[in-house]
Amino acid sequence: MRRAERVTFGGSGLDRADELRSDAEAIAAAVAEGRARSVVLWRGKPLLAAGGLDRLIYLAADHPVLARYHVPPILLGRDESGELLLAHDISAWVPPGLAPDQLDTFLDATEQVHPDLPEGSAFAELRRVMSHLSPREAELAATAKAVFGWHVTHRFCARCGNESRMIRAGWQRACDHCGGQHFPRTDPVVIMLITRGNSVLMGRSPGWPEGMYSLLAGFIEPGETIEAAVRREVWEEAGVRVGHVGYLASQPWPFPASLMFGCHGEALSHEITIDPQEIEDARWMTREEILAAFAGENPDVLPARKGAIAHFLLQNWLADTLD
Repeated sequence: MRRAERVTFGGSGLDRADELRSDAEAIAAAVAEGRARSVVLWRGKPLLAAGGLDRLIYLAADHPVLARYHVPPILLGRDESGELLLAHDISAWVPPGLAPDQLDTFLDATEQVHPDLPEGSAFAELRRVMSHLSPREAELAATAKAVFGWHVTHRFCARCGNESRMIRAGWQRACDHCGGQHFPRTDPVVIMLITRGNSVLMGRSPGWPEGMYSLLAGFIEPGETIEAAVRREVWEEAGVRVGHVGYLASQPWPFPASLMFGCHGEALSHEITIDPQEIEDARWMTREEILAAFAGENPDVLPARKGAIAHFLLQNWLADTLD
């Protein structure tokens, strides 16, 4: 698919500076000499310019607020000028009046303002702003969120259970007890544009906003090809048989750490029988229905979230640009 990397979080050509990950002295020198700046995250939310929420706010990598929370930074890469790009996590900060459940929603519309960070900056949920960011800044934010999220859930060695430590500028964890070495994980997921004639198969999960539908998706199982996963997931969730399957595009999806493989599948059957343990509803929708949903003119259907690969694939299907 020629437009594949135009998807949100698609490749921006970031130089990830792998050769520097083990060179702590070089990274420290860049910080000391003012040749490094940092993306800042709080509980997975990037620090953004308040108002438009359309660009990241970078801090000097030695900003005093960043040192206050004692979380080692991650090296994200290097920009075209040679400046290093780091990420810091200040999730230990507790905003006054924070309600524990206000962040655990389908669409977190809250913003948090740290009193000691630059005026005009705020932390905002990445899914809410992802389509507003430039490709480079979207990639930086997604990478930082995914890697910091991995560190939070993988503090302890999977081999012996002892606490491990971050090494290689955040790209590895080492267990000093048993010698185990652990690397950031990415979970492969298939998301399927399943068509039959002029219609596409759409589904919705429990808890989604009323009327919201998207493409079916599911995790790839061990020992399974992408194509087999597409056929299995569609059959399990909707009872529809799928024939030919082709790959279209991929999208890193740091919620928490997936890689979405967008595929096109041709349905061999039409009748739908949903698995209520998997999805709440599934239905065939025509191009005209999807066009109306995208235009906000379908009273019964909300489109897939803008910025998600489902929205991207549906847009290209409508425009006949899947090639």
